[in-house]
Amino acid sequence: MKKLLFLSLFPILTLAQNNPNPGYWQQHVDYKMEVKMDVKKFQYKGKQEIVYTNNSNDTLHKVYYHLYNNAFQPGSEMDARLQTISDPDKRMVKTFKKEGKDVKESRISTLKLNEIGYLNIANFKQDGATATTKVVGTILEVTLAKAILPKQKTTLSLDFDGQVPLQIRRSGRMSEEGVALSMTQWYPKLCEYDFEGWHANPYIAREFHGVWGNFDVKITIDKAYTIGGTGYLQNKNEIGHGYQDAGVQVVYPKKTKTLTWHFYAPNVHDFAWGADNEFIHDMILGPNNVELHFLYKNKKENLENWKKMQPKTAELLAFFNENVGPYPYKQYSVIQGGDGGMEYGMCTLITGNRAFGSLVGVTAHEMAHSWFQFVLATNETKHEWMDEGFTSYISNLAMNKVLPPKKPEVPYEDAYNNYIYLAKSGKEQPLSTHADRYDINMAYGISAYSKGEVFLVQLGYLIGQENLNKTIKRYYNDYKFTHPTPNDIKRVAEKVSGANLDWYLLDWTLTTNTIDYSIKEVSEANAANTKVVFERKGRMPMPLDVMVEYTDGTKEFFYIPNTLMRWEKPNPYPEIKGNVLKGWDWAYPTFTFEIAKPKDKIKSIIIDPENLMADVNKQDNVFVKK
Repeated sequence: MKKLLFLSLFPILTLAQNNPNPGYWQQHVDYKMEVKMDVKKFQYKGKQEIVYTNNSNDTLHKVYYHLYNNAFQPGSEMDARLQTISDPDKRMVKTFKKEGKDVKESRISTLKLNEIGYLNIANFKQDGATATTKVVGTILEVTLAKAILPKQKTTLSLDFDGQVPLQIRRSGRMSEEGVALSMTQWYPKLCEYDFEGWHANPYIAREFHGVWGNFDVKITIDKAYTIGGTGYLQNKNEIGHGYQDAGVQVVYPKKTKTLTWHFYAPNVHDFAWGADNEFIHDMILGPNNVELHFLYKNKKENLENWKKMQPKTAELLAFFNENVGPYPYKQYSVIQGGDGGMEYGMCTLITGNRAFGSLVGVTAHEMAHSWFQFVLATNETKHEWMDEGFTSYISNLAMNKVLPPKKPEVPYEDAYNNYIYLAKSGKEQPLSTHADRYDINMAYGISAYSKGEVFLVQLGYLIGQENLNKTIKRYYNDYKFTHPTPNDIKRVAEKVSGANLDWYLLDWTLTTNTIDYSIKEVSEANAANTKVVFERKGRMPMPLDVMVEYTDGTKEFFYIPNTLMRWEKPNPYPEIKGNVLKGWDWAYPTFTFEIAKPKDKIKSIIIDPENLMADVNKQDNVFVKK
């Protein structure tokens, strides 16, 4: 068994060193955890041992752990944020009338002692020696007994006991749909240290970041509970619950009250699980013999949709394999739980009482995160637009294919509309804003999901759709099992296309500069030619696709390069005559050229006929003959 396990892990571990950036390194961690869950009290005790490899060139004197459960206590930073933000997450507050006004009360603020979440740490040792620890909110600060030298390993061990909070955000007990345990962000999780230093961010609202490694986890729980989660079940023929091999009859000793589930997860950066004593567990084989597991409440109103959703999940897996890259693990689980949808290693937790389309849609999005976050492990606390935006892009395309709408739709149209709304609202902050630092949730949501999605769609406008498709696949292949940064996706696009794109990344992510072009003037240059003047009203430069239609029904395409790109896009309309004009330098507010036909022969002129450019005012992008 051990030999087979080693052979199966070898290709994955090899790929982990695949990042092409010179001098790139990442830390490595091997977790061993044994946990006992009390399903009546919603409390658990565990032991954790970590072998931590310091692959950096730095000497580490301290380490830090996330204690996410501690956020679910009155007076926590998460509680304080709920009470001060103007548009708190509706799942996390109670809304009621007081003196004729709507009042929003933090649900965390009213938690009782037996309802809060906590994670207590004891007996912390480094290589057997006691280390100094200090708990600050959701962070455990550890002063090591001895420094970890570059390229050296150390063993960190601790005991922990936790309480699962009432379901308020992501993790918790007894969700609105009655799922007993959504065990996410549940264990002491080592913070990431990388070229930027430590990422010991408190848990206030949103995103996560973790260390790549292997998880060996044993969970002891009431035998009636079925578990789904990260990793491969090592003792499936002892556990049963739908995991056993075909033909195997699992019989428990009569006095057995609990079962110990043993999971092993190679090369992941988080470990999550859900459990309930009413779960139905289905399994189908997807593309490349990947096991697709489905765990959901045995409720009559859910059964049909959850059954119908299963073959669609296999179709989604095939789509992502083809359009991003092969899924690298041998299982994926869709688990009812949580408070919406959230991605984890080899699994997702989603709310399950949904219409069929919604159920497939949330599965598509969260499953796509297996590529954009759980294989391409961006630091989503800093670059949330990369995982959420890229996931939105590919999952919307997937849904268009797997569950096409009755009426044809542009899959990214909503993203453009949302972004333009935000850009005009005066409430936009740069995409470089830390996920917790957005003034309002609305701005975060549109920025991360919509503006992040537009980044990719618009990149296709800049370099051509074929080059974008190649960029996504090469990005996945080059950076899987690492922590890519915004510069990495930009550099891949540059290598694929040959264009210079530094300006694009800068303007789109580090500023709130907008794109706004207009047709300022269309006039007779002479009897044979028409003069056209374009104006750049926004700060952000772009190349322009311009389509001219003549009164005889013919069309002509004009491309105005952005000189910052030092590159020209091939004609996206090969069936239409194309013209490449001189480049438009950013400092010039206007651009003038002539069409070799008189004005009365021109029916219309359109900037960006495919609406791929996020122009905030498209009304002046069109000239129509009167």
